[in-house]
Amino acid sequence: MGDYKNIYSGVDFGLEPNYGDNFLGFDYRFPSSVFGVPTDPRTANQIKAVSDKLNTGAKVIEVTAITPEVLDYIPDQHLDELNRLRELAGVELTFHGPLVEPTGITKQGWDETDRQEAERQMFSAVDRAHKINPKGNVVVTFHSSNGLPEPETRVFNSDTGKEEITEIMVVDEREGNFNKVKPKKDYLLGKNDPYAEIARNNEEAWFRTLQHLNFNAEQGSRSLDYAFNQSLKSVSQPGEKRKGEEEILKLYKSYVNGDESKLNVFKDLSPEVKEQLQQITYGDIYIRDAYRNLQNSYNQAYEAAKRINNQEDIKKLEKFRDELAPKVKDIEDPSKIRELSGEITKAVSVLRSIKPPEIQRPLRQFAVDKSSETFANVAFKAFQEHGESAPIISIENPPAGSGLSRASDLKEVVDASRKKFVRKAIESGMSESEAKSQAEKLIGVTWDVGHINMIRKLGYNENTLIKETKTVAPYVKHIHLSDNFGLEHTELPMGMGNVPIKKHLAELQKKYGDKLKDIKQIVETGGWYQHFKITPMVETLSAFGSPVYAMKMAPYWNQARSTYGGYFAGYGQMLPEGNFSIYGAGFSGLPPELGGQMGGKNRLSGAPIE
Repeated sequence: MGDYKNIYSGVDFGLEPNYGDNFLGFDYRFPSSVFGVPTDPRTANQIKAVSDKLNTGAKVIEVTAITPEVLDYIPDQHLDELNRLRELAGVELTFHGPLVEPTGITKQGWDETDRQEAERQMFSAVDRAHKINPKGNVVVTFHSSNGLPEPETRVFNSDTGKEEITEIMVVDEREGNFNKVKPKKDYLLGKNDPYAEIARNNEEAWFRTLQHLNFNAEQGSRSLDYAFNQSLKSVSQPGEKRKGEEEILKLYKSYVNGDESKLNVFKDLSPEVKEQLQQITYGDIYIRDAYRNLQNSYNQAYEAAKRINNQEDIKKLEKFRDELAPKVKDIEDPSKIRELSGEITKAVSVLRSIKPPEIQRPLRQFAVDKSSETFANVAFKAFQEHGESAPIISIENPPAGSGLSRASDLKEVVDASRKKFVRKAIESGMSESEAKSQAEKLIGVTWDVGHINMIRKLGYNENTLIKETKTVAPYVKHIHLSDNFGLEHTELPMGMGNVPIKKHLAELQKKYGDKLKDIKQIVETGGWYQHFKITPMVETLSAFGSPVYAMKMAPYWNQARSTYGGYFAGYGQMLPEGNFSIYGAGFSGLPPELGGQMGGKNRLSGAPIE
């Protein structure tokens, strides 16, 4: 009869050459206890949400509080009750914290107070999450960003086979403003380095700043020189030059301060003296404007030197500051405008001798710095509060196209967070080795394979995806599972899109070996249920070929799920629907005398009682 195909799956298993296969093969037959499900993030009634998931038989449940307002609606007593429920059911709970921007960047720009507010909000979530498992290190997931624009627009050029940066976001840290820089090719040197262009822009901006400072100081000095040279014409005796300057400056001070006792004197001044006062006023305006700009430029230069720990520049700047400090009081005196002009000139020469500060700082660098500060502070404070049972801060990659969504971004954020945690711990008296151990334990990554798959829409292929997982593998504490086709955030069950999950897992297994099964994997497929009204767990367990029973042997879910195909009813002989209606866990199937609704039916057969 030649080749034949079954119309229904689940028929003639003995004749199926590939019976028992699943798309992952036999290498990743994870038991169902590895997989978890998230609760409904829209409700604050997480007790019911967790109970509903327990009724499905789930062994790992992620309490989801991604909306700050919903999280604040959950009473502490409910979190305590979730802990009791966890112990009673023998399950494991994880926690998804609220979606906040850890850098403190908002639509209005950046401000340190916004970062501190985000930090307080995140710590509150971590502190409260500890209640659902006070004796264990509950995993608390936060996104690496929420609302942060992509710091670098990177695309894959299929013609050259290389990744290219087409646009870079930069930030003025002192002002909190953002701009875009598009790389321009240097045809003279044949280079196309966007970061070199930013450095060049910073040098040019710093030069213009100092040039403006110098111009104002010089213009002010010229006006003063003109005024004092004019005063020489009224000096008749040799040696009275100094006295003339002092007198005119004292007069100017009274003039500026509006000294009423001198008003009549001002009225009686000669036109020549009035012109002198006017010239000194012009000079004063230029010089004090230069002084205000000098203060901003000095602060910017000092902050930049401190950030990169440039000790040579720091010493130069501190030396100038120490020399200037005793003179500041006198400088504010209008009669000391000459001295102020001299100090500005000296300051310009100091600022010229240091490394130009990063007026335009790459947003990626800035975001890593600020977000790592937040994560480190939250982790360290949680450790101070809860010690060895402190929650684990697990940083998740948001959907590709968002800020800090690539593996290299997460790696840098985690490394920077751990370093800052270690520094704080050592300062508090902990040994360096213990500090490093706690940092590695308490700060890691939640790797979302569906989110990273969305770089496909930028031209990347499967090989790049695997490199991403290879980069982040040493930091992974937690996994989120969802499938898609690399274009939209669709959250399909695994095996229904083009996420190369087998290759992802192969990279993770190189790092963790058999311990990979200890890393919990949360099935995030909310959209699937929305559209198809069926649980995604059957599809997920089938995709991984998970064993049906606790003995971790055949039959497997990829075999069992097919048994209904040839039987035309419910879940077939394995899980007949009639059993659920008669012997289900609910009370509706009990006889009326036991509180049920099965009046007039036989409890065993369900047939009408005559």
